[in-house]
Amino acid sequence: MVEEDRYCIDVVTQISAVRAALRRAEEEVLRDHVAHCVEGAIKSGNAAEQRKKIAELMEVIERAER
Repeated sequence: MVEEDRYCIDVVTQISAVRAALRRAEEEVLRDHVAHCVEGAIKSGNAAEQRKKIAELMEVIERAER
């Protein structure tokens, strides 16, 4: 769109739409991670694995907030 010299507001609108779509995709992947990987670690009873999965989850949430 930029190369086509499209109207600036149209470009910004498209960028915003892409960012929103990426956020939704990120949320879905995180939901899946919690539903499978984190839940699996909790059910396993393995404290080290639980701590690892929770630490991973906290790290990715912190990165997403930046």
